[in-house]
Amino acid sequence: MSVISLAVLLILILMILASAIRILNEYERGVIFRLGRVRTVGGRPMAKGPGLILLIPVVDKLVRVSLRTVTMDVPPQDVITRDNVSLKVNAVIYFRVMDAIKAIIEIENYLYGTSQLSQTTLRSVCGQVELDELLYQRDKINLQLQEILDRHTDPWGVKVVTVEVKAIDLPEEMRRAMAKQAEAERERRSKVIHAEGEFQASAKLRDAAEIISVNPMALQLRYFQTLTEVAAEKNSTVIFPIPIDLITPLLRLADRIEKKSSG
Repeated sequence: MSVISLAVLLILILMILASAIRILNEYERGVIFRLGRVRTVGGRPMAKGPGLILLIPVVDKLVRVSLRTVTMDVPPQDVITRDNVSLKVNAVIYFRVMDAIKAIIEIENYLYGTSQLSQTTLRSVCGQVELDELLYQRDKINLQLQEILDRHTDPWGVKVVTVEVKAIDLPEEMRRAMAKQAEAERERRSKVIHAEGEFQASAKLRDAAEIISVNPMALQLRYFQTLTEVAAEKNSTVIFPIPIDLITPLLRLADRIEKKSSG
């Protein structure tokens, strides 16, 4: 046998070995098709791996499946909510393959199928709720999306772990309307707080008036305190109130003198 023949034989042997040996990573499983049928162990279809896998060249075909969690971005979807508001909603879903054989046999491409299902489900669920519910109850919407997707992907051997609504793109007109609503709400709260303050102040003044009515000297002491505070400001003008009780006798005396002089 010539050297060339030996070289050709060696190359053929290496090619056969290369096609017969596969190495799967820890996060991978292999679905083996033998003459078009899934290879079984004990009469049950079973994925192989991880580690070294030996195949029969030409007879066996190996399909790799990753068991790691897949992060898939759902493109923005045009949605009309139940209260007729047009907006765009996008989300992100986290899922993983739990049964490699179902993921290969039951659906042509489980990644594409999950992506399309998530888009239609997102439009359907968001179209059944009002805008306020979509904005303020995201946890409820996320849970509903996760349950629906998980139920539909279960026959494919896919487990949807989490669904999160990422962003809600509102029209400019709706943003201005919501800004006006927020401004009006803030103004309402301000007026309520101001009214509550006035009510509390009036209640305290009433209590103070009751105390002063029992102890009239408290009014005089308060008056002296006010004069002290005014004098501390270095004002050139001081208002000095005179009680009516001091002026009344003088007015009566002036009336009597006027009557005598006219009589």
